[in-house]
Amino acid sequence: MADILNLNLDYNKPIQVAEGVYWVGFVDPTSGLHCNPYLIIDGDEAALIDGGSRPDFATVMMKIMQTGVEPSSISTLIYHHYDPDLCGSIPNLENIIARQDLTVLSHRENNIFIRYYAARSRLRCVETMEFKFQFKSGRILRFFRTPYCHSAGSFITMDEKTGVLFTSDIFGSYDPPDRWKLFSDIPELCHSCDEDNRFDKDFKCKTVEDYCPLVGIFNFHRRIMTSNKALRHTLDIVEKSLPEMLAPQHGGILHKPGDISMVIDRLKTLNDVGIDGIAP
Repeated sequence: MADILNLNLDYNKPIQVAEGVYWVGFVDPTSGLHCNPYLIIDGDEAALIDGGSRPDFATVMMKIMQTGVEPSSISTLIYHHYDPDLCGSIPNLENIIARQDLTVLSHRENNIFIRYYAARSRLRCVETMEFKFQFKSGRILRFFRTPYCHSAGSFITMDEKTGVLFTSDIFGSYDPPDRWKLFSDIPELCHSCDEDNRFDKDFKCKTVEDYCPLVGIFNFHRRIMTSNKALRHTLDIVEKSLPEMLAPQHGGILHKPGDISMVIDRLKTLNDVGIDGIAP
């Protein structure tokens, strides 16, 4: 694959991030929180991961069709938790996909709430499927539980063919609207920084006088994850899955091995996460 950091990416179109894997998200120039739906195309079959909010539906569906896929080719919708920025467009997707056998996959703890989006498709629980989904070609998506990061039923998805780990809110980030990139570019200097308080309110590093992408990641995890313990448990699971790329539902994709290991290590030492930032 070409050097993705040096490509002039057109965010008005779907962007291929790995073999058969496309980002089909919506870029809001006024928002510090970007949502990243992903489409996996495997032959004549497709699966949509964290399909997006209701306001973003038209943009997401346009990009899906720009990949050359007909909506009716989507057989499976995967949702890592039940928030509206992921699930809000379920009724719209069901209407345009129009398949009697369309399946919504999530964890049991999530499906309790997902059905309130008026989902009429079959709801399946990943724990009843041996935590894996197999395309007709044999390509496997494997699911790993990440409880309380940030919901009881949270999980992540590994595409075994490409090594892409779809991490939902894990590795998400709050970013200044003019600094968001689909592929995160973490400066080399950040790898040797041993503190997480070297930036000002504008996300600029006090050491190098530049924007620091790590502060958005730290801020997001402290506010969204439930506790230090839950986050560290999940990071252990991520490490054991041996990902080649981390594709979160918010923020930017981590695609460099050094960046992946560094961010995992830094998040493992992050304190004041969730309730631990409030209660002693």
